[in-house]
Formats: sequence, structure tokens, C-alpha cells
Amino acid sequence: MANNYFKYCTKEQEMEFLLSLGLWKGEEKEVLKILYSVSNHIEKHYEYLEIPKKDGNKRKLLAPDFLLKQIQKNILNHIIKGLSISKYATAYYKGSDIVKNAEVHLRKPIILKLDMKNFFDTITFEHVKSFVFKEEYFPEGVATILTKLCTYQNHLPQGAPTSPTISNIILKEFDDEVGNFCIENNITYTRYCDDMTFSGRFDKEKIISFVGERLKTFGFTLNHKKTKLLTKGKRQIITGIVVNEYLNTPRIYRKEIRKQIYYCKKFGIEKHLQNIGLDIEKDIYLESLKGKILFVLHVNKEDIEFKNYLDWINKQ
Repeated sequence: MANNYFKYCTKEQEMEFLLSLGLWKGEEKEVLKILYSVSNHIEKHYEYLEIPKKDGNKRKLLAPDFLLKQIQKNILNHIIKGLSISKYATAYYKGSDIVKNAEVHLRKPIILKLDMKNFFDTITFEHVKSFVFKEEYFPEGVATILTKLCTYQNHLPQGAPTSPTISNIILKEFDDEVGNFCIENNITYTRYCDDMTFSGRFDKEKIISFVGERLKTFGFTLNHKKTKLLTKGKRQIITGIVVNEYLNTPRIYRKEIRKQIYYCKKFGIEKHLQNIGLDIEKDIYLESLKGKILFVLHVNKEDIEFKNYLDWINKQ
């Protein structure tokens, strides 16, 4: 019934529906003017940013300007935040984090890590319109405007506040299909953004073949360069967390923090910053160091050594 109703919506009814979503405050005609203008000239409301990655490369982000960002936040909070996602998705919602993604794979004999190629770029305008702003819930004109407001040059922009949640909604069917396959084969599965993790005892090629075929039906492909098989004898790291025997951050990560604390205590914080040639304010440096310590403690709350480091930081 809802589908038939929206199919025959007049232009005036579509405008009323759009206004009812509360995407911007103000006089009705002005709000409609803003929403139509922004959606029709979306490129003008983004800025390219480059963020350094751990491997030395740079991650390109599309940052929306203030106006578009506020509209997208309202789309997120008023429309899409409550839409269903898979229980196998472990990123981009309240209560999710990398620890929860990793802990279900603790002490498993084999871990397989798969990666989706060009994740956000592969999610298209049609994906968003068909899976998120469905015709049974939105008039055609409204669905088109909302999709325009959440996409950029026919793909999902990495950097928009709506993009992470939209990606989870679009991949719900895929996640559930892979999850059911894993239940049947006694395998544990989670997906954190574009990182898929499988653990247990299994035939690696069987999983890769199944996942690859299912991804194709959704328009995605596997990034085979990032496929990793981690056996019990190797260090098993999932989303930055070691899961061999107990949850912990990598040894090299903790060693680097330990070294920084040592030199800060030996030479003093300001002198240490001079010695390493880091032109940064003391408070900013300490806040960054504290964040790293808190991450260690988030993964392993009982780490006495890093609890002491945190106490020392808090006294500075």
C-alpha cells in the first residue's frame, strides 16, 4: 500500500515529505531551496583531504563543508541510524569497536583476513538509493535528493558522516549470507568496514571462493593483495589487536610508548621533544601519548605497567 501511495505522490506531497524529515531549520521555502541547491551542486560542498597512512601512503578523504555536513548529520540521526544492519558488522555504530571485532577470534587455530577492494568508491548512487532510500518508504523525488546528498560523483564519499552507516546497511544482506555460510561450517566471521575476518578450522580456498562470488553480486571485488592466513604459530593480529592467547596490542606498539615515557622521565618532556626534533607543544604531545596508553588499556585493562604510565601522564 505504501508503495502505491508514493508512486502517485504529487510534487507538493513530495516537498511536504522532504520537509517533515527535519534536515534543516528555517522557513519552508528557504529550506527547500537549500536542499535542492545543495543536492544539485554537491561537488561545491566537498574538499579533498589527504591523511597519512601507516604504510606511508595517503588516504584521500572528501570532507563536506559545514552546511552539507549538518544536513548529512540530520539524515544520519533522523533517517538511517535506526535501519537494520547485520550482527556480523562490527564498525560504525554505538557500542562497536575494534576490541569487540577481535575478541570473538581469540585463541583460534586459523585466521583468514580478506579485504574488499576500493570499498567506499564501489558503493554507487544506485546502491544507496535501492538499499537505503527504498521506494516503499520514500517518494521517488525525495529518495533521489537524499541519495544525492549522501553521494559524490556516483559513489559513497569517505569522509561524509553518513557513509559508514550507509555502507553497513547496504552490506547487511551480504554479511548475513556469509554469516549463515560460516555457521554451517563452524567458522567465526566478522566484518569491520572493508576488513573481513574468519577464524576456526576451515578450507581457505572454499571461503575465498564463496566470499568472492557473493561480493560480485553486490558489485564488489576482493583485494587479493591483502589476503592473509594466520596460523597459531604466527602472531595473529586483527584490527591492530593480537589475539593468539589473550587480547593485547602489538609488542612494537607498547615498546615505542615505553621508550617515549623513559626519555620523558630521563630528560624532561621539553628536552625530549627537542632531542627528537618534534616541534609540538608539550600538552599536545602528552595528549597524544595518553591516547596511545588509553588504547593499550582499552585492549588490556589489567596492564599494570601502562596504568602506571597513565598515572604519570595525568600528573604532568
